[in-house]
Amino acid sequence: MAALGASGCLRGGRVAVASLLLRQRPQGRRAAWGWRGLCQGPEAGKKKSDVPKPSFTDEKVQNLLFQMTGLNLQKVFKPVKQELNPPTYKLMTEAQLEEATKAAVEKAKERLKMPPVLSEREPINDVLAEDKILDGIEPYKYVFTDLAYSTPHRERFIVVRETNGTLRKATWEERDRMIQVYFPKEGRKIIPPVLFKEENLMTFLQDRHEELLDRCLVQFEPDSPDYIRVHQRTYDDIEKHGKYDLLRSTRHFGGMVWYFTNRKRIDGLLIDMLQRDLIEDAVSLVTLYHMLHPDCQSAKEAQEYDIQGLDLIKVYNSFIWASFHGVGTYHSNFPFFGVLGQEILYTFVEANHPWNSLLKGQHFI
Repeated sequence: MAALGASGCLRGGRVAVASLLLRQRPQGRRAAWGWRGLCQGPEAGKKKSDVPKPSFTDEKVQNLLFQMTGLNLQKVFKPVKQELNPPTYKLMTEAQLEEATKAAVEKAKERLKMPPVLSEREPINDVLAEDKILDGIEPYKYVFTDLAYSTPHRERFIVVRETNGTLRKATWEERDRMIQVYFPKEGRKIIPPVLFKEENLMTFLQDRHEELLDRCLVQFEPDSPDYIRVHQRTYDDIEKHGKYDLLRSTRHFGGMVWYFTNRKRIDGLLIDMLQRDLIEDAVSLVTLYHMLHPDCQSAKEAQEYDIQGLDLIKVYNSFIWASFHGVGTYHSNFPFFGVLGQEILYTFVEANHPWNSLLKGQHFI
């Protein structure tokens, strides 16, 4: 049977990988994406590390995400539908052209600034008073809104008087509607478009994922349930069809990477990066994975032996392969396992690829 040789020894129940050697393609193994068992080795039941988990806004995390996003000026400044104006032509010297290019790069970086990633906001269920004397006086509810311009919207006091006399704080949905009425935001609708309903998310069939996320940014607050639902649904569809490049060099790519990494679902994205020869991005992805999951076996191995660069991917792959052959466990919630263990290693080791010299017979421990 073919095997990716993770030759080494067992140290404390962990595989200490010494080299990666490919013998031949395994037969009878069904490829199924979705490996989830990197952190479920023999030590999974022990107390996890007390090191605080990095947040999305941490500088190192942001740097890794921005590096993986890429900076494709042609994609960042792609044509958009707008009023037709005659083109403007300029004659520039080499120095002026270089200066204009630098300005374009800075403008592109600003456009690629990632939207925030927040936890879903807690519902508001605060009752302020129950005045039974007002029960049935009015057939409609009344909403009272603080209209002071100096008050941040998050701190704006908005209450609702129910028809039964109950005075309560407005729910998030009511707050969003009232704030849009008195302080309209360009592009946002008081009632969300039906586009965002689950049954109407047909833009996926047209590869309009970026457009959908752009509109979602305008319509919803970053911690609203609809905002989170639309983003997660979009990311899942991209993973399902392997269309990661649709969001590359857009402001949404970092959030997508963060989503997959948190959920230990980087296999398909890692494959895509390697197939596109984005080796540095692949290293950054595994680095981020180890930062968010420091208790997994590959992260412990990398930390113990101070493994960096391309060797990180070797360690990551070796534990996947070892687990695939019975050392660990895996989940099959997503049909993805096997692609990482086969496509990457067979494509980049068997074929004449720059990885051939990097993966075959090199010791890094």
